[in-house]
Amino acid sequence: MTVRPARVLVCDDEAQVLRGLRIVLREAGFDVESTATAREALDAAALRPPDAAIVDLMLPDASGIEVCRRLRAWSGMPILLLSAVGDEDQKVAALEAGADDYVTKPFGPRELVARLHAVLRRAGDGDEEPAIVVDGLEIDLAARTVRRDTREVHLTPIEYDLLRVLARNRGRLMTHRMLLTEVWGPQHAGDTQVLRTHIANLRRKIEPADGPRHIRTDSGVGYRFVD
Repeated sequence: MTVRPARVLVCDDEAQVLRGLRIVLREAGFDVESTATAREALDAAALRPPDAAIVDLMLPDASGIEVCRRLRAWSGMPILLLSAVGDEDQKVAALEAGADDYVTKPFGPRELVARLHAVLRRAGDGDEEPAIVVDGLEIDLAARTVRRDTREVHLTPIEYDLLRVLARNRGRLMTHRMLLTEVWGPQHAGDTQVLRTHIANLRRKIEPADGPRHIRTDSGVGYRFVD
């Protein structure tokens, strides 16, 4: 049986960047549809919904954040935002508008493809995984237990909920506000130092000194669980 390649909608108003993205993604096995404006991207997505979208932050007729927000209003497709702007506030705004990840220009082709594969894997995993197993770490979502190399790891309820949210969104950069809102509630959305303390405690319990690192930090923005 022939498997259809994943179709990716790309939107960037720089012709050279758009051409480079088409080449990189097609060489990686993706079916690519390219657009140069926010309107073209939204029309193309509505006419033939893609499996994922890569959208530049600065477009001539609207921001990539607005494109992301409008796509997210009707679709759960993975969305990556691209930009030459490395500003933390822009990253947070993009992620909170529904983007799954944010890639700053210039970026390596292998990094972009790896990020795209990661968000597509996450989208295909579904919400009903009974367990997540990564490099000797096993998170049993049904039993709410965690094991490291078959030995049970004792987590506090907050630590477990943090790990659960990160693991179920693995590969995706989760902002401080997203994690705080999900685990503590919207009234604690600004308690960044509390989050940092619990993440540090969680890391000590699930990441052995000489073993793999599961939780990565995007300074000033948030955290992601990697496999």
